[in-house]
Amino acid sequence: MLSHYERMRSGQWYDANYDAAILAKREEAKAKAHRFNQVAPTDPEAGAEALADLLGPLPEGLEVMAPIYVDYGDNVRFGRHCFVNHACYFMDGAAIEFGDHVFIGPYCGFYTAAHPLTAKPRNAGLEQARPITVGSDCWFGANVSVMPGVSIGSGSVIGAGTVLTKDIPENSLVMGVPGRVIKTIDQDQVNLFTNDF
Repeated sequence: MLSHYERMRSGQWYDANYDAAILAKREEAKAKAHRFNQVAPTDPEAGAEALADLLGPLPEGLEVMAPIYVDYGDNVRFGRHCFVNHACYFMDGAAIEFGDHVFIGPYCGFYTAAHPLTAKPRNAGLEQARPITVGSDCWFGANVSVMPGVSIGSGSVIGAGTVLTKDIPENSLVMGVPGRVIKTIDQDQVNLFTNDF
């Protein structure tokens, strides 16, 4: 019989609210995140050590601004040269994976948890985790929300305040609630500024 943590990792419904092992893992992650969030910005070595304790091995060039919030930490994977601005939340019941050169603005949230529509199973703590995948060379403006199971193609730009509920093709400029593709980005065109926001 699978544990609730194993059920979570395999995409099955699991007890997110009352299972002792799940709760202990989240408390451990909170403590590790708190440790990272308290490190002085003038001590990058201590910051990197605390971040590696939270997320596992760190890729080249990863920069994360405190505070960061996670549910477990071990389900978040960044590529090389990613940047995460202040106060981002990674609800990582399922994998949240980023390619290389991803820029994430402040107050962004990546939410893998889905809940039952009806109250009785939801109140019983049932939850299902669906993975989020982000390609390389993406940019998230401030306060973007990415919902469970969404994949975002490489080269995409997500405007501030957007809520992503569906998969996004490569090289898309996306804005709105819910997010919709405004245009396809021509990566061969040099455009230092945009008036599309």
